[in-house]
Amino acid sequence: MKLRKWAIPALLLLTVLSGCKSGGNDLTPEPTPEPTAEDAIGAYLKDWQRLDYAGMYAMLTPDARAKLTAEQFAERYGKIYEGIKADKLAVEDVSPPPASPSSASPASTASAGPVVQKFQFSVSMDTIAGPVKFKHEGTARKTPDGEEQKWRIDWDSSMIFPEMKDGDKVRVQTLASERGEIVDRTGEGLAVNGTAPQLGIVPGKLGEDPAAVKAKVAAKLGITAADIDRKLGASWVKPELFVPIGIVDEADMDAFDNVPGVLFQQKKLRVYPLGEAAAHLTGYVGEINAEQLERLKDKGYKAGDVIGKAGLEQVLEDQLRGTDGVVVAIEDASGQRKSVLAEKAAVPGTSFQLTVDAGLQKTIYEEIKADASSAAAIEPRTGEVLALLSSPSYDPNAFARGLSAKQYAAWNDDPRHPFLNRFSKGYAPGSSFKIVTAALGLDAGTLDPDKAVEISGLKWTKDGSWGSYYVKRVHAVNPVDLSKALTYSDNIYFAQAALALGKDKFAEDAAKFGIGEAIPIVYPLAKSQLSNKGLKSEIQLADSGYGQGEVTMTSLHVALAFSAIVNGGNIAYPRLTLADDPDSPQVWKAAAMTPESADILKKDLVQAVASPEGVGHGAYIQGSSIAGKTGTAELKASKGTQGEENGWFVGFDANDPKLLLAVMVEDVSGRGGSTYVTPKVKRIFQQAMKG
Repeated sequence: MKLRKWAIPALLLLTVLSGCKSGGNDLTPEPTPEPTAEDAIGAYLKDWQRLDYAGMYAMLTPDARAKLTAEQFAERYGKIYEGIKADKLAVEDVSPPPASPSSASPASTASAGPVVQKFQFSVSMDTIAGPVKFKHEGTARKTPDGEEQKWRIDWDSSMIFPEMKDGDKVRVQTLASERGEIVDRTGEGLAVNGTAPQLGIVPGKLGEDPAAVKAKVAAKLGITAADIDRKLGASWVKPELFVPIGIVDEADMDAFDNVPGVLFQQKKLRVYPLGEAAAHLTGYVGEINAEQLERLKDKGYKAGDVIGKAGLEQVLEDQLRGTDGVVVAIEDASGQRKSVLAEKAAVPGTSFQLTVDAGLQKTIYEEIKADASSAAAIEPRTGEVLALLSSPSYDPNAFARGLSAKQYAAWNDDPRHPFLNRFSKGYAPGSSFKIVTAALGLDAGTLDPDKAVEISGLKWTKDGSWGSYYVKRVHAVNPVDLSKALTYSDNIYFAQAALALGKDKFAEDAAKFGIGEAIPIVYPLAKSQLSNKGLKSEIQLADSGYGQGEVTMTSLHVALAFSAIVNGGNIAYPRLTLADDPDSPQVWKAAAMTPESADILKKDLVQAVASPEGVGHGAYIQGSSIAGKTGTAELKASKGTQGEENGWFVGFDANDPKLLLAVMVEDVSGRGGSTYVTPKVKRIFQQAMKG
C-alpha cells in the first residue's frame, strides 16, 4: 500500500497554529478552582449529616485537632448520640445569602493573612426525651496546610450543642413514673405507694467492732452477716457512702440507737395495707428478673425495674406500670446541670378502684384464715365482687420489703400451700350445685316441686346396669319433695332429677348458667365445667346432679349462679372494678331460670336454713331471712373408700340481699362436714349487718 501525502496550503496551516494559541481555542487545561469557604462548610455539614466523624475531623483546623484526637472526636459524638438515642438527624447550612462584591467585608476577600468566614447552621434530631432543634454559628478559617492555605472549620464543643463547653457532659436521667394504686370501693388502699425506713450502713463508721454491728443488723433483719458483707463488697461502695441493707418497721428503729455506722433513709415502696387478707387478690411486686427482662425488653423494661409478680399486680401490670419520663441535660464537670435539651414527663400508671369492700374482706379472712379455703362475696343485684379470698395466705409486704430466704422457704415448704390461690381454682361444688339441677328440672317440666317422691333407705341404684354403684344420702326421709330435698340435701332426689332431664338436656341447659365459660372479670379464673369430655354415662349424669362427678366451679361462679335466685332468674354481670360506663351490661346470663323457679328456690332455701332439721341451720340468724345451701363434696378414688371432703355454704339474706356469700373449706371430714362452715358464715353475715 502506498502512503498518500496530503498537501496543506501554508496559509491554512498558519491559521490553525494561530488558533491554538488564542481565546477559546486554547487547548491548555484551565487550573481547578480553589475550594471556597462554602465548599468546606458544605462538606463538613454533609459529613456530619451522615455521621462520618472521620470526614468531619479531617475538615477541622489544626488548632481544633490539637485539642483531641480523631478517635476522641468520634467517641465524643458517638457516645452522646448513642446515649440520647439520636435519630433522624438533619444538619443544614442556613447562612444568609453572600453580600454583593461591592459590600463584601475584608474578612471574606482574598488576602495574604488568615481569612475568616462565619456561617450559620441548624440541627434537628429525635431523642429519647423528644425532639431537639437548635441554630448555631460556626467559623470557617483559611489556615496554612503545608505550602497551601485551605478552608477549615474552627470547631469547639458548642458545635455539638450551643450550651456545651469543653469538659461538659450530656446526661440522660430517667424520671420514674408513679405506679398506679389499687383501692377498694371506698378508697381504702389495697396496693398503694408508700415509704418505709430503710436501714443502711456507712462502712467507714462501723466503729471498733464491725462484726458485732453486722451480727446485730443481720439478726434483726432475718439475714446473715454474709449477706451484709456481700452488699458492702459491691464495687460502687466507698467508706463514706450509705449502703442499703434492708427495710425495717418503724417500731424497730429504736433498737439501733447509738449503733455505729447504722443510719436510716425513707425508701419508696409498695404497701399492702390488708396484708394476708388480700394477698392472693392484690398479689405483689418485685424486681424484674433476667428471664422477664429478656422477654419484656422491647416494652422498655430495664434491670432494677419493679414488676407485678402475682395477683392483680401482675394481671394489670401494663396499666399500673405507667411510663417513665426522661431528661436529656448538659452538666458541667462538677455535675451541676447547666441546661435541659429535651424532657419527656413521666406518665403515672392507671389506678384502679375495685368493687371490693376492704372491711368485709378482712372479716371473712378472720373467719377462714385457719383453714385451707376459698371465699367469694358479691352484691347479687349488681354483680359487684365484694370479696375474693384464699387461705392460708402470706404477707405480700414481705416481698416488697425484701423477702428473706428463710421466710420464703417457710411459706414454700408449708404443706398447706399458702401461695396457692384457691379462689381462682375450680372445685367440686357438691350440694351447692343442686339449685342448678333443681332450676333445670323446674323449667323443663321434669321436676314437680310439690310431688312427693318415694325414696327408701340411704342408698339407691337405678337398675342392674349400674352394677355395684349406688348413690348415697345422709337422711332417710320418705317421701321427699323439692323443699325437703333442699332442707336435708338429698343426693338421691337430685340424682333422679338429673336422670329425668337426660344427658343432652342437662348439658344444654346447664350452659345457661355460664358453665364452661370464662367469668368476665379482669382477674383470670378457672373455667367451670360440667364434665371433662362430655357426660359419658347415666352414673356420671346422676353424680353431676348433686355437684359431684366431674363438675367443678370456682367460689365466685357458685355465688353468681345463686344471684339468679335474687334477680328473678337473671345472673348479674360480675364486676371487679368500679367504672362509669353507662353502657356496661347489667346481666351476664339472662333467664338462667324462670322467675317462677327463682321464687320457689328462694322460699325453699330460706326454709333449708330456718328449719332446725336443715343441714344449713347453723347459719340461721334470728330476725333475718338467710336463704342458703350447704354442700359437701367428697374426694375419693372409688366408691366405699375413705376420702377428703370439702364443705360449702352459699347464701344471702332474702329480705335484704346486699350480700351473697360462697365459702368453701377443704378437708372438713371428721369436723362436721358442711356444718363446720355454717357458723363461720353466720358470723360473717352478723358482722356485715352491723355495718
